[in-house]
Amino acid sequence: MPVIAARELAKVFRVPQKEPGVVGSVKALFKPHHKSVTAVDGVSFEIDEGEMVGYIGVNGAGKSTTIKMLTGILVPSGGEVRVLGRDPHRDRVNNARDIGVVFGQRTQLWWDLALIESLNMVARIYEVPDKRYRELLDQFAETLDLTELLSKPIRNMSLGQKMRAELAATLIHEPKVVYLDEPTIGLDLLVKERIREFIKAQNREKGTTVVLTTHDLGDIEELCPRVMIIDNGRLIYDGSLQVIKNRFGKYREIAFDTAVSLNSLEVPPHAEIINREERRLVLRFDRSQTSASKVASSIMQQIEVQDFSLTEPDLSLIIKQIYQGALKQETAV
Repeated sequence: MPVIAARELAKVFRVPQKEPGVVGSVKALFKPHHKSVTAVDGVSFEIDEGEMVGYIGVNGAGKSTTIKMLTGILVPSGGEVRVLGRDPHRDRVNNARDIGVVFGQRTQLWWDLALIESLNMVARIYEVPDKRYRELLDQFAETLDLTELLSKPIRNMSLGQKMRAELAATLIHEPKVVYLDEPTIGLDLLVKERIREFIKAQNREKGTTVVLTTHDLGDIEELCPRVMIIDNGRLIYDGSLQVIKNRFGKYREIAFDTAVSLNSLEVPPHAEIINREERRLVLRFDRSQTSASKVASSIMQQIEVQDFSLTEPDLSLIIKQIYQGALKQETAV
């Protein structure tokens, strides 16, 4: 049985509409008008124990709404969801015992308390045995570099320190399922790397199931073999990250720095110019139709090249292609 199962999951919000000005305010007061907005539209998926899944999409695509339905915060307008065999909303208490949630821009810690006091409080709420709590506290203090932060109030911490503290509070009761909503937003590279390694270790050592929503595609590449892409509330892809790269990452770029100014130039087959300056040329080519060596050879036969470099496809560009309709075009073919 899957750990998480969603069947035709939907969420529709009724948004109040108001005309501008005082007249509009009066009308809205006595005769309110609402517009139905569909945030999630018939989403279905299953996630097995121990999987790490990236749930990605542009702002407003429906990611956070889905997560809130999985955690029991929101009630679905249609369809059904089961987490560890339970309805997350109807069985919120038992569901909360087995899940952990990190919202990148919201804190679950007490603002004026020292971190150790917040962790003590969370451990008591979840009834973590004292011995196990001390073991986990020592482990988290080392892996997340929290030792010097334990006596520090949350309000005095930097963004990166707060996020490390949030992860400790989220995982101190050893949840079976963890939802991470933008866990590395605004963090520097070193802190991101520490957090990624910590998440991977929790998954590897404890079999924790992780659902990650993020705009940082580096997080996805580092953590998630499987991705689900949502667009306008509908799931448009659910599968391997590597398959996405292979299917839509077929274009590569090759840049040439030339010894003389560029004049007339014959573009090699299956390639196109995407940038052309006085002594610099950037081409994009389809690797399924030609190779970097053939493109480079063609250019070098026409002009003296001082240096050249090859750029592999970036995941962000691949996702952009999918949103621009590449997935639909390929399906239609």
